Order: sequence, then C-alpha cells, then structure tokens
Amino acid sequence: MKKLQGAHHRQPITPDLLMTPSDQGDVDLDVDFAADRGNWTGKLDFLLSCIGYCVGLGNVWRFPYRAYTNGGGAFLVPYFLMLAICGIPLFFLELSLGQFSSLGPLAVWKISPLFKGAGAAMLLIVGLVAIYYNMIIAYVLFYLFASLTSNLPWEHCGNWWNTDLCLEHRGSKDGNGALPLNLTSTVSPSEEYWSRYVLHIQGSRGIGSPGEIRWNLCLCLLLAWVIVFLCILKGVKSSGKVVYFTATFPYLILLMLLVRGVTLPGAWKGIQFYLTPQFHHLLSSKVWIEAALQIFYSLGVGFGGLLTFASYNTFHQNIYRDTFIVTLGNAITSILAGFAIFSVLGYMSQELGVPVDQVAKAGPGLAFVVYPQAMTMLPLSPFWSFLFFFMLLTLGLDSQFAFLETIVTAVTDEFPYYLRPKKAVFSGLICVAMYLMGLVLTTDGGMYWLVLLDDYSASFGLMVVVITTCLAVTRVYGIQRFCRDIHMMLGFKPGLYFRACWLFLSPATLLALLVYSIVKYQPSEYGSYRFPAWAELLGILMGLLSCLMIPAGMLVAVLREEGSLWERLQQASRPTMDWGPSLEENRTGMYVATLVGSQSPKPLMVHMRKYGGITSFENTAIEVDREIAEEEESMM
Repeated sequence: MKKLQGAHHRQPITPDLLMTPSDQGDVDLDVDFAADRGNWTGKLDFLLSCIGYCVGLGNVWRFPYRAYTNGGGAFLVPYFLMLAICGIPLFFLELSLGQFSSLGPLAVWKISPLFKGAGAAMLLIVGLVAIYYNMIIAYVLFYLFASLTSNLPWEHCGNWWNTDLCLEHRGSKDGNGALPLNLTSTVSPSEEYWSRYVLHIQGSRGIGSPGEIRWNLCLCLLLAWVIVFLCILKGVKSSGKVVYFTATFPYLILLMLLVRGVTLPGAWKGIQFYLTPQFHHLLSSKVWIEAALQIFYSLGVGFGGLLTFASYNTFHQNIYRDTFIVTLGNAITSILAGFAIFSVLGYMSQELGVPVDQVAKAGPGLAFVVYPQAMTMLPLSPFWSFLFFFMLLTLGLDSQFAFLETIVTAVTDEFPYYLRPKKAVFSGLICVAMYLMGLVLTTDGGMYWLVLLDDYSASFGLMVVVITTCLAVTRVYGIQRFCRDIHMMLGFKPGLYFRACWLFLSPATLLALLVYSIVKYQPSEYGSYRFPAWAELLGILMGLLSCLMIPAGMLVAVLREEGSLWERLQQASRPTMDWGPSLEENRTGMYVATLVGSQSPKPLMVHMRKYGGITSFENTAIEVDREIAEEEESMM
C-alpha cells in the first residue's frame, strides 16, 4: 500500500488545462467546436445553408403577388422598413443564441428553463410544416417528371380528365392583335390537369371524405422523403455539401428564366404592372401588415432552423456579417423573382388579350396552373417547364433540410448519450413517421388538408413563440447580459439599433401582427369550397396547441424547483449552471468552471496555450471579466 502511495506522489497528475502542448502529445489543439456533436466542414456551409433555408418557394409564388396587390413598387417601402425593424434583428438574435450555446431549440433554453415550452412549440410547428412542405415538393417532382416529354400533358384539351368547359386559352389573332377571351366561363387545360388529374379532387366530397390514395403522388412523396433523408444522413456534414448545389443553382435558373422572360413580347406590360408605384396604398395598415408578414415568414424566424444551423458554427464565426448577407440577399432574390414571374405573365396576358390581373395568382395556383400554362406558349416548352420545376425543387429542398435538421438536432441534444451515436437511424425514423403522417395529403382530398395545415400550423402560434423568445432573452435573461455574451463571442457589443429593436420595436411589431391576424381572421377556403366548422376548429386548436406548450413548460419548470411559488419562478427563470459556451476555453467571467468536470479557474490559459499569447478574442475575454468585476463592485 505504501509503495502505491509513493508511486502516486512521484507522478503527480497535471490538470489538462495547465499542460503544455508537448505534455499533451498528439491532442488536436485547433478544435473549436463540440466534436461529438458535429460541425460545418467548410467555410461557406453555414452561409449557403442559411441562404437556401430563407430563399424558398415563398420568394417565387408569394412575394410577387403580394407586391403587386399592395401598391406595386410602393410596397418596397414598408417591405424594407419591416426588414430593418423585424427581420434583421430577430434573425441576428436567433443566430446569436444558437452559436453562443451550440445547442438546439430545446436545450438552448438552459438560458431560462422557465421558457423551455417555447422550444417544444417550435418543434411542433416545424414538424407540422415539414409534413405538408414535403408534399409540395412531391407535386413539384410530379410536374418535373411530366415535363420529360415532347408535348406537355397540360397543353391541350381532349384528355380523359378534361371536361366540356376546357378551352385552350390561346388568343386568336385578328388584324389588330389578340381577340380577348372570356376566362370566367371556361377552364384552361393546365387548371384541369392540376385539379382533375394531379389532385383528382373530384374524387373527394370535402375534407371529411378524403377519398382514395393517389399512388403516383404517394410514390412522389416517398421519393421526396428519400431525397431529404439521404441529404441529412450525416447531419450538417452531408447537407452542408448538398447546399453548394441546391442554394446556388436556383439563381442560375432564375437568371435564365428572367432573361427569357424580359425578351418576350408584352413582358414590359407585366413588369410595369408589378412595379408601378401606387403610393396611396401606404396609407392602408393592411399594406404594412402584409410587408411584415412577408419578412417574417420569408426569413424563417421562429422555426428553429436558424438557431440549429448557427449551433454548428465555431464560437467566433462572424454571424453579424452573415446576417446582413442572408437577409438582404433574400430580399433581392424576391424582387428578381418578381421580374421573372411577371415578365412571363405580361407575355401571357398579351397572347390572351386580357389584363395582367386576370392571369396573376399566388401560391400553388401560380406554380402549378398559371406558369405551366405560360410555358406551353413558348418554343421548347418542355425545356423551360423542366427548368422552372427543377428550380422549385432545389428551392424547396433547402428549407426541408432545415426543418428536419431542426427536429433531429433538438431531440438529440436532449438525449445526446443515447441518440447521437445513432443519429442516422433516428433521422430515418423521423422521415418514415412523417411520410406516414403525410399520406393523407396524397388522397383525392389531400389538398384540403394541405390548405388547413398551411393556414394554421404556423400562423398565430409562431408569432407567440417569437414574441416569447424575444421577451425571455431581453427581459428575463437581460439585454445587458445577452449583449455581453455577444461581445464575448464576436468581440463587440450590438449597437443601439439592435437593442432598441429587441427591446421595443420587434416585439411591438409582432404583437401588432398577432392582433391583426386575430381581428381580420377569415375561415379557410380552397377555390369555391368552404371548410366546415369542425375543420376550422381543428385548425384553431392546431395553432393553440403550440401556444399552450409555453405555459405547460412553465408549469413543469416550476414544479421541478423547491420553495415558495415566487422562489420557484425565480429559480426556473435563471440560467442553469452549465449555460454558456460549449467549450471550456471559450468560457470567461461568469462562465468560468461551470461545466461538469471543469478543472480550470481561468479558461483564458487555454487560449494562451493554444495561440502562444494574447489574441483579440483573449483581449475581449479580459474586457468582459473586467466589466463583470466592476458591476459586482458597484453592487456591493
């Protein structure tokens, strides 16, 4: 026994953080991420993933229509103002939360466990959205395969799915140009192809009787989930490489469609209709609300995707710069997409001899009816149709990657020891489960369910989640503490602009959006079909469920604490002991030695060991430590 004690004294154990590089042998000293969790493998992975996530289908089929119905070029005034007030600050806040903690939407609430229900609400919302969003990708795949032919199947009437009302909407020419068509009493071949062949909606009497499964749609949905699974198989290491194609190639196709569109006769008519300023619209509150809604949903704030992507960054990634690149790039892409869409619609209106507003639609009506019909009027129509739907496919896949990665990351961060080694298997199970839940969308009446999900899954519930997140971070956790965290991470504190938006402007704007959406509530509809009362109630409950998760999470957090109710609330609202940067070498000030198994009284020593001296980030660490010490002295 004495010999063993002697041997122990002769070989003292040096704490890891006090070792020199030579003492550590072959240990990699350049690691700046949580190795077992994974990270981006390339410098542009994160930036392109964010661009792909934000630039989605809504940029093509919602923004152009919203712009022309709300003042044309004048709509850009409230659009960019809302981008500054709401979009950029909330985008930066979510990225900062994720990068600082290296945690997903659930585990990140170590910042204030009382609000963990907001993370659960995020997961519910993103799960519902992912189910129907992939169905839209399945529709795109269906049209993509249908474009691989010499003659597009929606070009002519006379097919088994067409009715007597079908009329090929091609304006007949006389000496003075196109004779106008009566579009109200007839149906175009593309519209009947969409509703009667693709959807087969005539086989359903409504949302309560969905009918039979459409096996061609079922297989397209299966293919869509297989593609998504293969791309997220290895987490951000695989999806981060796929986005190099899916985030950049749509811009090439959009440019080709734009050049082709503006060279068509009548294109200027559509562009003029799209951008002619009507400044009297700015006096309407509806225009400002529409601009805020477009910014809010286009940037994907509140879904957890931004937070998830940022959590795989290194601690000192310049997300401040990335915020402006992505948000401004998203806005410019929406405007360019409007040119590409309305130039073709202008040509289409001239060919048909009707005003542009009679052919302009939003949402699926634009993507699957109007634009495909316009493609049939062009030479080499299958080629342009294939390009258009391939662009929609790549736009949609990026967003779907983010939705699935958000769910997988959130759950694996909660149960890291069980799920991280089996992340690929867990991802596969999630995809299978969501595919099975989405089968109802492949039925004859599947479109009714898709509209219900689209209207309610991410409506007022998402706004409540974002408002709660903003208030929890700035009011409960504290704006000074949050800005200090960003200072530690980026080397500078957010300025007055960000503080004012986080504290007042952004929450107030979102609250106005929430009130407006409740006051101006309109029941869901699809064409002439009005949803029954029970379906409306189901949709409202869908939105309320995500809201109710927040107080439910508060109840659970309070019950886990001890003491009086006020003491429990105080304890549950404070950050947990292990809140902060995931790596000990990045933990300074209040975060020193709070990780489980921490051995070091000053993580700054790790930086000195790694870099051989003081760097800019170490100077930041010293400044933060000094600020905290001064605050503590002033409080005593």
